[in-house]
Amino acid sequence: MSSKYKSDSIVLFKKARLDGNYLFPTSSESPRTLQPSSPPPAPLSPDQLDRIARNKRAALEKLAAAQEPPGFGESWRQELLAEFGEPYFRELMNFVDEERTRHTVYPPAEDVFTWTQMCDIRDVKVVILGQDPYHNPNQAHGLSFSVRRPEKPPPSLKNIYKELESDIEGFQHPGHGDLTGWARQGVLLLNAVLTVRAPHSNSHKDKGWETFTDAVVQWLSNNQQGLVFMLWGSDARVKGAAIDRSRHHVLEAVHPSPQSARRGFFGCKHFSKANELLQESGKTPVDWNAL
Repeated sequence: MSSKYKSDSIVLFKKARLDGNYLFPTSSESPRTLQPSSPPPAPLSPDQLDRIARNKRAALEKLAAAQEPPGFGESWRQELLAEFGEPYFRELMNFVDEERTRHTVYPPAEDVFTWTQMCDIRDVKVVILGQDPYHNPNQAHGLSFSVRRPEKPPPSLKNIYKELESDIEGFQHPGHGDLTGWARQGVLLLNAVLTVRAPHSNSHKDKGWETFTDAVVQWLSNNQQGLVFMLWGSDARVKGAAIDRSRHHVLEAVHPSPQSARRGFFGCKHFSKANELLQESGKTPVDWNAL
């Protein structure tokens, strides 16, 4: 081999080493070795998992105590308390409080959650979804479609009574619009929006109530079996989209308002159908006359 060729080879070899693109180490360098990885953490014991769950529950309880709105039924509180700590719920409560300082808001604060006081959350068997509270004085009291005594039934409730008279044998107009008797039997009368600024319907729409009442419907759908949901009108059908229809019964019709009742609410026979479905599920039927 010529000295020039030998010299050029040495230069190229050194350059490759400097670039890091050589294939084998020099005698002074040790081969790289893989460091052993840390062993995976030991799984938590049942006692540790239980302690974590209890601590989490205690933290939620503490948060709920600070954020819980007035008039909330205990069994409902226990299952929905996580919602009280959500940012949207705090913003919603602040909004409603501010509205009350400047405007008339229905229903009164102590009646917003009347629907949680009528029965245990696990005793609900029928759900009737409404839109938002009545916006005239002495009407709204926390139950959809229902009004305080001695207020006369509004037009939609009048049509509900008309349908009951044709559907339920022996039903008679009670002479008032208070549906508390149904609620105490496990009929959840739930509006999508739970407050309203007088005298403007839907004035508290898209402020956060829909998220909260969606959580209520979702809990019932996930944790109960064989409930009957009555969805009247397009808004109720949209809200009922999350209902698990493999677990529950869903009855749909147009809204009972005077503008639409004759297009399918009259003759829907939801009340008798609900009782048939409840009996098939082993539940006690509703006494629709008990008002």
